[in-house]
Amino acid sequence: MRPVFFLAMMLGVTLCSGGQAPPPEKAVAEEEVQIPMHPMAPAVPKYVVFAGDTVRFDRPDLYERMDRELIAFTYSHTLSTLIIKRSERYFSIVVPILKEQGIPEDLKYLMAIESNLDPHALSKSGAAGLWQFMKPAAQQYGLEVGKEVDERYHIEKETVAACKYLKDSYKRYKDWMTVAASYNAGQGGVSKRLREQSEGSAMDLLLPDETSRYMFRILAAKMLLENPAAFGYGQLERYPVLKGGRSYTLNGSIPSLYKFAKDRGVSYFALKEANLWLRDTLLTNKAGKSYSIAIP
Repeated sequence: MRPVFFLAMMLGVTLCSGGQAPPPEKAVAEEEVQIPMHPMAPAVPKYVVFAGDTVRFDRPDLYERMDRELIAFTYSHTLSTLIIKRSERYFSIVVPILKEQGIPEDLKYLMAIESNLDPHALSKSGAAGLWQFMKPAAQQYGLEVGKEVDERYHIEKETVAACKYLKDSYKRYKDWMTVAASYNAGQGGVSKRLREQSEGSAMDLLLPDETSRYMFRILAAKMLLENPAAFGYGQLERYPVLKGGRSYTLNGSIPSLYKFAKDRGVSYFALKEANLWLRDTLLTNKAGKSYSIAIP
């Protein structure tokens, strides 16, 4: 390359790169996006009437414990949404039984927080069904619990059993919030603490955190399900009440529930969903009991 030509090239590069750089392009202003905020949790009310009893929040600890549960339901989106959606379906079955058994309707909210209104619910400790009965308590209150039949998943029967427990507990405590605490912690544990701490209500006890929160979660669940819009859930659909189908009275055995379902024109899945208490693929029924099986 000739020296003069090379020098000219270098000068050209220098002039282009070593001089003032062209002004940068103006940054395009980013469009501001308005993200709607989820509503704040509802304020703690002065009181909530639960099962005819007035529960006040006029102490700092009562106020703050209630506030915590209102916040939890507001921002636990999946859980709160499912409870609201399921409520009409299962309350339509349970409320008439509560009334028939003489239990205040508000106790349906205890069931709601026990299982999140999931009839399939099974806890790590082995509590099952909408009312979350442990096996010994279920059997004590008349439910059959075995490999083939588990009536903790039979909504009507487990609700009657829960009513029996609640009645027994109310005879002892004469206070529905203490009854609720005993449903979570057991009557023995609650009675022991009432005696040791010289109190008349579980609301005034120092309790394990789970039981302490339990009472306020019931009250918050009542507020949520009575007014979902206050928690930011105003436009949710409710799952429809399932229509009743035929029923089949059984006094013998069923060697195969697969065949039983097909012979009656329904899928095995549909049969089991309509009869969650049938826990196996057959029903031997050695005791010759009478069972009513729903045919959806």
